[in-house]
Amino acid sequence: MVQVFEMIMLVCFGLSWPFNITKSIRSRTAKGKSVLFEIMIIIGYLCGVAGKLIGNNITYVLAFYALDILLVSTDLILTFRNRKLDRERESV
Repeated sequence: MVQVFEMIMLVCFGLSWPFNITKSIRSRTAKGKSVLFEIMIIIGYLCGVAGKLIGNNITYVLAFYALDILLVSTDLILTFRNRKLDRERESV
């Protein structure tokens, strides 16, 4: 049952990232975004993965960690792209 609740938590957190990614793509600006926040989220997920590996508790839940890390990393890449676009707009 513990695995189910952990999976539900990861799914709930993970559901917000596609919306954030879509907003990043459409807005083409990094205003209001925090690189540090996104990095801290990734570190948190990596710590969850490490806990699973250290505890030898490798289950399907790892796939949800991987998906969430992928989603946050995608948004982080878009944030860097949008920062570049912001700088280009400001220099014109």
